[in-house]
Amino acid sequence: MVTSLAVSAVLILFLVWLKRKKVSFGIRVLVAMLLGVAVGALFGKDAEIVGFLGDAFIHLIKMLVLPLVVTAIIASITTIKDPAQLRKLGVKTIGLFLATAVIASVIGILVGNAFDVGAGMDFNVKDPGEAREIPPVSQVFLDMIPDNPIANAAEGKILPVIFFAMLIGIAITIESRRNPDSVEPVKRLIESFSRVIFRVTKMVLKLTPYGVYGLLTQVAAIHGLSTLLPLMEVVVAVYLACLIHLVVTYGGLVTFVAKVNPIRFLKKIWPVMVVAFSTRSSYGTLPVTLKTLTGRVKVSEKISSFVAPLGATMNMDACGGLYPAIVAIFVANVFHMDLGLTDYLILVTTATLASIGTAGVPGTASIMTTVVLTSMGLPVEGLAMVLGIDAILDMARTAVNVTGDTVASLVIANSEDEFDRDAFNNDPEDDLELNSAAI
Repeated sequence: MVTSLAVSAVLILFLVWLKRKKVSFGIRVLVAMLLGVAVGALFGKDAEIVGFLGDAFIHLIKMLVLPLVVTAIIASITTIKDPAQLRKLGVKTIGLFLATAVIASVIGILVGNAFDVGAGMDFNVKDPGEAREIPPVSQVFLDMIPDNPIANAAEGKILPVIFFAMLIGIAITIESRRNPDSVEPVKRLIESFSRVIFRVTKMVLKLTPYGVYGLLTQVAAIHGLSTLLPLMEVVVAVYLACLIHLVVTYGGLVTFVAKVNPIRFLKKIWPVMVVAFSTRSSYGTLPVTLKTLTGRVKVSEKISSFVAPLGATMNMDACGGLYPAIVAIFVANVFHMDLGLTDYLILVTTATLASIGTAGVPGTASIMTTVVLTSMGLPVEGLAMVLGIDAILDMARTAVNVTGDTVASLVIANSEDEFDRDAFNNDPEDDLELNSAAI
């Protein structure tokens, strides 16, 4: 035990050293994962004590779920400032976001079940809990309506809290149209609190390499290396689901709704996808997204400046739809819990709502996944088994998210006659300087 703690202390110092040497976050997480697996496999049961690092990290993530969900959803809705935009563009844009999120979660369910992710793995818990009783569908939807939001939050019931937050956001937007001065302090408070919560989120996410090290050390110590091999199925499943959503959903919208050549469109937005893949941040990619939409895709600034920033917060098909669906199936298989039709309805509903409340910064997809797992009654601890590969998954997720923002901008612009089709089809490939200072 002492030896494993001493080795772990040295390795954690090594991870800190990598950070000071400006090694990228994703590389440090992967290194932490490999080191955790090695220490757990080498020292076996004696290394289980190192798992307290992972347990502490999970507690911090759980701590952020409710405040992050509430502030993200309210802040997202209140960004629609112009009443005319709220009535016209707002409904149309958010409706498109929700529709693609539903499709994304369904694709995640289909791919997750096709790969049977997590099957054959095991995650021992001290208290497995009692068998769940599946409520009728009517009760599921009734449970979404809060009777006491504070009590619901204290009990960990996420869906009623999300519903309440959406009502608050809509009410603020309506009231700001009628009496803007009366709600301006509330909007400033929400904006400030949202910034604080996002800052806390970033602080917690900086601890990811150390938390991942503890989590993977514990898993490897208990189960051995053979337990971790099926995680490659999760990587393949997530990337395949992202590719299907990209080709079928977004490709279908571009081809049949906007009536644009999808290959040409893909070439136009390729710089956006590259930046998103490397930065793993929808917000960080936003400057390039806006410049690409107006300069290469030929969408008007009126539409791009509205849809793209809103999409950076609310349109998270991969982070909030695809990924949580696959992880939910993974966790259910790991804990040997059968999912029925009602569970899948809860999954689709919660994943869809989570997709419009995911902050566009690296790592919060894992936090939103806890929303889905909690709503389905699945053990949040199961998420720990995939956190070690999250950096790899987040690259694909973010690329899909920002692609969805550009597709939504194109579709909305086309419906509003704000898309210059002739310029899109006839102009040569525009030069888009990917200035790193703008990212």
